[in-house]
Amino acid sequence: MERNHQCLTIGRIAPDFTAITTDGIITMSQYRGKWVLLFSHPGDFTPICTSEFIAFSQLYSEFVKRNVQLIGVSIDSNPAHLAWFYDILQFTGIKIPFPLIADRDAEVSALYGMVNPDRIYEQSVRDVFIIDPNQRIRAILTYPATNGRNMYELLRLIDALQISTEYSVGTPANWMPGDPVIVPAPRTFNEVIERSSNPDPDWNCRQWYMCYTDYPGESTGSTTPTGGGSAGDLTGGEPQGIIKED
Repeated sequence: MERNHQCLTIGRIAPDFTAITTDGIITMSQYRGKWVLLFSHPGDFTPICTSEFIAFSQLYSEFVKRNVQLIGVSIDSNPAHLAWFYDILQFTGIKIPFPLIADRDAEVSALYGMVNPDRIYEQSVRDVFIIDPNQRIRAILTYPATNGRNMYELLRLIDALQISTEYSVGTPANWMPGDPVIVPAPRTFNEVIERSSNPDPDWNCRQWYMCYTDYPGESTGSTTPTGGGSAGDLTGGEPQGIIKED
């Protein structure tokens, strides 16, 4: 199979594909108009990946509030995925509410540059792509196989991207929804003079290039852990968004 060797970067259009999943056949293009979080994992029936799928499911309603479609991808077969999902349902009561791609020939993984030829294949497929409603890649994160992803940070980043997209503002370090946002810096010298001599009264400017303004949006949901346990923890009470079989 011919591999895609282009370097996918932020701002590029997400490559389209058709794939078999636990929800049936899907294409990337069918999700135009939604945000997409496409994430890969090394393999089924592995403890860290299992904790991640539990955590994603527990916070699924938070992703839905943000118009985000979760899509997983793994090199394992669809029957293996189905068996794994059923196993999770049996020992946790959680029904995984989003599709998992069976990427047996690594077509999707190669298309998105998830395969690192210098490492063991199973260790290299562990990435996150956040894709906007116009199907442009807005963020790329890569994690080692030894460490699970933080779902609250993914939600926080999606909140930041959505605020930046809608209001053309930036977010500072450690920003959380509700915090002030950053006004874009001047792009010309005339804009620098204008901002210095006639500052906007609604802005809090530390310097001419560093101005804050009030949070422009409305809160969409939680981006911080609540209750007795963290995402993926089955001992800390029933988390928000948990889906149980009747």
